[in-house]
Amino acid sequence: MTDQSCGHPRDDASLLLEARNVSFGYQADRPVVEGWSAQFRSGSMTALRGPSGRGKSTLLYLLGLMLRPTAGDVMVEGRVVTGLSDSHRARLRASTFGFVFQDASLDQSRTVLENVTETALYAGVPRKSARQRAQLLLDRIGVDVPAHRKPGQVSGGQAQRIALARALQNSPRVLLADEPTGNLDPATASLVVETLRQHAYEGAAVIVVTHSPEVARSCDTEIRL
Repeated sequence: MTDQSCGHPRDDASLLLEARNVSFGYQADRPVVEGWSAQFRSGSMTALRGPSGRGKSTLLYLLGLMLRPTAGDVMVEGRVVTGLSDSHRARLRASTFGFVFQDASLDQSRTVLENVTETALYAGVPRKSARQRAQLLLDRIGVDVPAHRKPGQVSGGQAQRIALARALQNSPRVLLADEPTGNLDPATASLVVETLRQHAYEGAAVIVVTHSPEVARSCDTEIRL
């Protein structure tokens, strides 16, 4: 795998997330990720690209503390978090990370607005403030559907944008996105990429799994697997 720079974050940007010689396999004799290392700094947007089956989504789950590496370490702001308890890892995910999954993973029993506000309410944000920010984010990324609708009543592209709004709700320092433009038309995809870039500009580390050369060119760094 290689790094290909498309610009650079500032030299003084803080190191938010790091993988050191990380390995993982769903079966002991078949590693999906082997000896992988990378650093992600504030103010940066990184593309992970490569053929299907190379472990791109698995890497996001490792970086986002949803999987534990079988070897190596993941570090958050200089602290090794590999051995933390499940409950501690869950709290760290809630306070530090935002996720956009490839299939959106919205709660079908909740409304569009409730899906976006859920993470803020979990973090203790007052309901009124959470709803106001949720509506602002939905408007910002062009989700033009009634807030009381359920995910089953919106298109796949709208669901993906709702998932992005949910991920941004708590202003995460690290945002992980798995094919966030895969189901979107070019104009909407451009809006989503610009939203991700803006979040990086505001000081986050944004990591995007993508097959799109256009999305990769919008990033500061491209890592090929």
